[in-house]
Amino acid sequence: MRRLVLIRHGRTEGSDRRLYYGETDLPLTPEGIRELTANRALYPPLSGCHVYTTGLLRTEQTLRAIYGDVPHDTLPGFREIRFGVFEMKSYDELKDRADYQAWVSGDYYANVPPGGESFAQAEARAAETLAALLALPEDALVVAHGGTAVAVMGRLFPEEGKTQYDWVPRPGAGYAIDLQAHAYRQFPR
Repeated sequence: MRRLVLIRHGRTEGSDRRLYYGETDLPLTPEGIRELTANRALYPPLSGCHVYTTGLLRTEQTLRAIYGDVPHDTLPGFREIRFGVFEMKSYDELKDRADYQAWVSGDYYANVPPGGESFAQAEARAAETLAALLALPEDALVVAHGGTAVAVMGRLFPEEGKTQYDWVPRPGAGYAIDLQAHAYRQFPR
């Protein structure tokens, strides 16, 4: 593989309301679909790429809004972190809960939300999926999630010294990665 294109799904109710959501199968908002469709020309071409989504509705709709109805496979290992009991809740809804405070205090990376998975577990799952993907001969275009982008970019470009927040693309944005040149560019600009 020479090239990997990684796209975060478009806007959802969860991204608009700044909710913790991972396994909830949210659709894109009508505005999110309009934005993706209007900006189609700003996305990398599919030529030579095997196409994947995570199989969740928001990634399927993002692919279709940008590229139309194209054949693709799914990579469930690139799904977002499972937030357990915090799923579909905002910081304001959670900030006074003892279980939330226990999750975000101490080792935030390793702490597991009740009924969910830690960032470390989600990153390990994404790293395993990335390794299998990189072993394939064809280039790939993947529509996934913000947490996936954090895990992939942090793994491929650790020397950048960026925090996880630096790597999160806005909804509908992503990275075109040249694996041979060990370089990337963000899109759309």
